[in-house]
Amino acid sequence: MQDITRDIIIRASKGEVDAFEVIYRKCLDFVSNVAFRIVNTTEDTEEVTQEVFLNIFRQLNHFRFESSLKTWIYRITVNTAINYSKKESRHNYEMAGYMEVSALVNTDKTAPDKISEESNEKIIAALLNALTPDQRACIVLRSIEGLSYQEIADTLKIPVNTVRSRIKRARETMLAIRKEVINNEL
Repeated sequence: MQDITRDIIIRASKGEVDAFEVIYRKCLDFVSNVAFRIVNTTEDTEEVTQEVFLNIFRQLNHFRFESSLKTWIYRITVNTAINYSKKESRHNYEMAGYMEVSALVNTDKTAPDKISEESNEKIIAALLNALTPDQRACIVLRSIEGLSYQEIADTLKIPVNTVRSRIKRARETMLAIRKEVINNEL
């Protein structure tokens, strides 16, 4: 994303399609990865990614260069994914996540031999799915994207203490579910 110059951003904000295409190509993987970690399905990721780029296109003329383009796009991606998640599922995330993790537990005695990277990904996705969209966004930005608490606060436009409490609650939820899974395996 560092290859995107101020000139490209300005041209794209004025509606120049070629300039916007440069932004799209440079940011597509980044936006998709962040969105996937929040919504957890390929289909939802595609929907969110499409909506993010529509939002970027519509709002680019409001970009004021007060933050980096990456931070600005993070904010749009995370907010779009959170809003999408809230709209799509209005049920109890903790119970749904617990049920998904429980379904992944194999009580067969040969289960330890069958653990693979794919099953670990499913467990991680289920644990993330147990969180509220707001908690999930904070965990993704912190643990997967490596942002500092301040960067997360700036990205989501929330106080740093709110970031801390969301991450703390998210970790507590994931640990509780993880302990349940371990107890069920024994």
